[in-house]
Amino acid sequence: MNFRMGYLISTCALGLLVNGFAFGQDFEQAKLNNWHQWRGPDASGVAATDANPPTQWSDQSNIKWKVPIVGEGSSTPIVWGNQVFILSAIETDRKPDVAPVRHPDTRTELPSNVFQFVVWSFDRNTGDVLWKKVVTEAAPIEGRHSTTTYAAASPTTDGKYVYASFGSYGVFCLTTKGDLVWKRDLGDMRTRRGWGEAVSPVLHDGKLVVNWDQEEQSAIFVLNATDGETIWKKDRTEPTTWATPLVAVVDGRTQLITNGTNSVISYDLTNGAIIWEAPGTTLNAIPCPVRSGDQVICMGGYQGKAAISIDLRSQGRVKNVVGPEEKIKWRLDQHTSYVPSPVVTNGRVYFTKSNRAILSCLDAETGEMIFKNQDGVAEPVRLPELKNMYASPVVASDQIFLTSREGTTLVIKNSPKFEVLSTNRLSEEIDASPAIVGGQIFLRGKKNLYCVEQAN
Repeated sequence: MNFRMGYLISTCALGLLVNGFAFGQDFEQAKLNNWHQWRGPDASGVAATDANPPTQWSDQSNIKWKVPIVGEGSSTPIVWGNQVFILSAIETDRKPDVAPVRHPDTRTELPSNVFQFVVWSFDRNTGDVLWKKVVTEAAPIEGRHSTTTYAAASPTTDGKYVYASFGSYGVFCLTTKGDLVWKRDLGDMRTRRGWGEAVSPVLHDGKLVVNWDQEEQSAIFVLNATDGETIWKKDRTEPTTWATPLVAVVDGRTQLITNGTNSVISYDLTNGAIIWEAPGTTLNAIPCPVRSGDQVICMGGYQGKAAISIDLRSQGRVKNVVGPEEKIKWRLDQHTSYVPSPVVTNGRVYFTKSNRAILSCLDAETGEMIFKNQDGVAEPVRLPELKNMYASPVVASDQIFLTSREGTTLVIKNSPKFEVLSTNRLSEEIDASPAIVGGQIFLRGKKNLYCVEQAN
């Protein structure tokens, strides 16, 4: 890559940013009516209250448009106004001038060709390509898991600028018209077993957060969204995680919460000071933290099962003690998710078991199982027609949408009683989570991008 020694700033675009409009009250209000980041308006997986998407569709019905995607990618689309943004990585037929060195811990195949790393903008109403920007070209430094891609992290936007992280291949800021504003190289990542990179950047109050957990020297970066310069960086003692951090404002202080194998940590977003540190979840921490009132819920499901609910008003090191008077409100050691993130709605937290189509519903305050079987015994529910799950559940219009890797989406009632409303099949593999805005659902398949909308 030709920018290993620093970042490039476009001074003309910089002048447009300094007024701070993009990070003010206008943005806070506008994001409620968009899907501007991974997990939606407030990073919970819940759409705006006025969202009213269809609950029935197929390859032949309620598909407003379907467009092919060039290259590979598994990140969620984001939506702002009339634009839908996605990322992809396109393998070329060119060989690199210098072949990357295979890392000893890599257990995945290292591609031999150069890839283009691309940001796309589609017209929300028609699916037409508004613009395509190749932000960099590079030969991958490691392989990726057979079920992931080199474009697995979702972008984020404030409605004026789009931020994309391709991990080892750079972090980028573009205008919503596709002009590059700045780019930043944070170095090369070496992930566990060479399984790849997938942490989405988080934008808040003019700061761009990039978590950098890996096998050699983990860290977390907070960059100035205006120019890409580092505001602060903290080294971390975590192995590779794939969990996007959560921003939570508590009593006027902005916390940045990271899931991890060794620890769940809350940093002060302003300066990187650790506010509190709690016990971690499991190896390969992937699910993102979710907020429920004054609690944050973190979980993991690889080589173990763990979900933990922590008081956001904690200070210092949190004791590994569970109880109503303790900072850890509840802990669960079964049924937890491996890849999909949980969703919290109406005081309930929903999540799948490992990557299987088995759904739990807990009281978010107490951790008690809500779903019950026919005999009245509290236990998870098997999701009919679904098999394997990577996409995270999303909520809209009092319904929960659960999409399987086989391309089938189950719509259930947002209720303490399990009730299936519809089953919807597309003939394409889907790993990306749905994005829901207004009356539309955006689904990114392995080969195509879909806009689902009720036909007139």
